[in-house]
Amino acid sequence: MSEQRSNPHDAYFRKVMARPDNAASELRAVLPDTITARIDWPALQLQPGSYVHPDLRNRFSDLLFRTRLDGHPAYIYILMEHQSSSDGFMAFRMLEYMVAIWRQHLAHQEHRNQRTGRRATLPAIIPLVVHNTAEGTRWSPAHPTELADLIDLDPAAREALGPHLPRLQFLLDDIAALDPRALRDRDLTPATRVLLVLQRIAPKNPALGHDMLDWLEDLRALESGPDPLGDYLTVLTYLMTVGETTETDLATVFEQLGPRAKEAIVTTAEIIEARGEARGEARGEARGRVELLIEQMTAKFGPLPAATTHRVRSADQARIRTWATRVLTATTLDEMLA
Repeated sequence: MSEQRSNPHDAYFRKVMARPDNAASELRAVLPDTITARIDWPALQLQPGSYVHPDLRNRFSDLLFRTRLDGHPAYIYILMEHQSSSDGFMAFRMLEYMVAIWRQHLAHQEHRNQRTGRRATLPAIIPLVVHNTAEGTRWSPAHPTELADLIDLDPAAREALGPHLPRLQFLLDDIAALDPRALRDRDLTPATRVLLVLQRIAPKNPALGHDMLDWLEDLRALESGPDPLGDYLTVLTYLMTVGETTETDLATVFEQLGPRAKEAIVTTAEIIEARGEARGEARGEARGRVELLIEQMTAKFGPLPAATTHRVRSADQARIRTWATRVLTATTLDEMLA
């Protein structure tokens, strides 16, 4: 297990889906009823860290939840694939990540089992891959969701070895295969629906201001969420990072939402205005990023100590970029600056 280093897609995904109610709405919409009926949803608890190899974190994001299945300990592992094409070896990667989860579980349970004398067992892991791309490239039918299908065997040999081949089939939610409007029929939380839609339609979209008008109801619903200002700032940060829509077009949309959305767009606009004529200069752009980060930190964690503000303004741009990503998912100021 390792800590996550985020890109914009990953940061937005983790910010939204780390909330159990948001994750549960996606899981209930995708998992078979025979599984959802057995899961203890109130016990759903986010686990720390990431299992994705550092070299692959620009392509995948992951979250692990612990729960109970028919009263037994269990995990649900969600992997978001946000590259332009599906991964032919995803079944093998999921096996690797699941083995890592089991190893960690056994390490945590070893002392308890020694004390109680209980026999060690492995918990069930429900593996889900969410495939979502701006290009709308569907999951390739040539890429199996069953691990055994990756093994190079003739049909006769496969039949002979049948029970001796490793088998693992992950669940696949191919968002890229859906018309975005099909997501309206899912019983999702507004934050989850907005996430899945924007990751599909926002990247490199110069007409995003117009396209977002179809989703005003869900965007407005963020106002009644647990952290409306933080949610709107997260959405704006994501849109301004991956999209090609002007700030004016985005402001037109956000002004039709609630007071927290307007506060978020005003905060962002003030930072953009502060860049002024220096926007085209590297130094001016860097200063703008620093001031935007300070505004985001203040909105999320409250008034900042003077020493923290000085530390941020004195940091190099590499560290500013790291903090700008961490501010979206960190729960405390110390966690963000660690």
